[in-house]
Amino acid sequence: MYDIIGDVHGHASLLKKMLLEMGYVKTNGSYKHPSRKAIFTGDFIDRGPEIRKTIRIIRSMVEDGNAFAILGNHEINAIIYYLKDKQGKQWVKKPGKYYIALQKTIHEFFPYPEELKDTLDWMRTLPLFLDLRQLRIVHACWQEDAINIAQTMQEQGKIKKKIFRGIHKKPDSAITKAVWLLTKGIFLEMPSDLKIKNNKGISPRKFRVKWWEKPEGKTFEQLSFESKFTLPGYIIPPKILPRTYPYPQDAPPVFFGHYCHDKGSVIIKDNVCCVDSCVVCTGELTAYRWDGEKKLRPENVFRVK
Repeated sequence: MYDIIGDVHGHASLLKKMLLEMGYVKTNGSYKHPSRKAIFTGDFIDRGPEIRKTIRIIRSMVEDGNAFAILGNHEINAIIYYLKDKQGKQWVKKPGKYYIALQKTIHEFFPYPEELKDTLDWMRTLPLFLDLRQLRIVHACWQEDAINIAQTMQEQGKIKKKIFRGIHKKPDSAITKAVWLLTKGIFLEMPSDLKIKNNKGISPRKFRVKWWEKPEGKTFEQLSFESKFTLPGYIIPPKILPRTYPYPQDAPPVFFGHYCHDKGSVIIKDNVCCVDSCVVCTGELTAYRWDGEKKLRPENVFRVK
């Protein structure tokens, strides 16, 4: 069976602690369990103090057949940031705000250019989702059309660099929209003539929403899936409702990270689970130890601090 581990973000020591406490043993340089495999939901770089070590742990487990891993939006940003043009110069001339989070990764890898190149090549071998029939893994949002597009992106076991160039250069392409839907989820973007205030007195222009639920009749707070703030408790005007993708009750359990979910249960519904416990803020890693059940169990949630 499988242990689904949320966003590690460079916290290698905490990851080692989790693996050991779950019964994994380091054998020939890779952590291994006698009867289970780990699954990493993406975002293993950036933010934390041991990014290179984190990648080495996860990569060795994947390559030795002891784990699966998928891409998160942070890995995609890194791949795009480091793309080169024909002259060997940085292809992205003006990195956007999403690349600010890469600073720690850039700093750690700066003295190791060959290791960086090898790591980026390895990242491009990772998929954007896993469908293991009885369970599903994605970084942020499971949506069938986007899944179908993602299935076509790997050629000979690797996503080509041209795909990532297109993601950066063509924001309105079907591939770009699919990739960011799978790895960033859905936002409600506020129109310019409507302002709301959160509990911190700030007027957010957009916020993450519960993509697995129907949005009609919900308040801003009910539809929000933000850990950063609390939103107003009045009904969202129908005209600005985002399109969501309600997850069927009879569908296989779906696991994801991404949302820095440090409040409430990680089991959102009987078959929906967010294993990202915001390790940077809480110092806590979360995993779910799946044993084949269709209805997720609170006792199978595993945490380490």
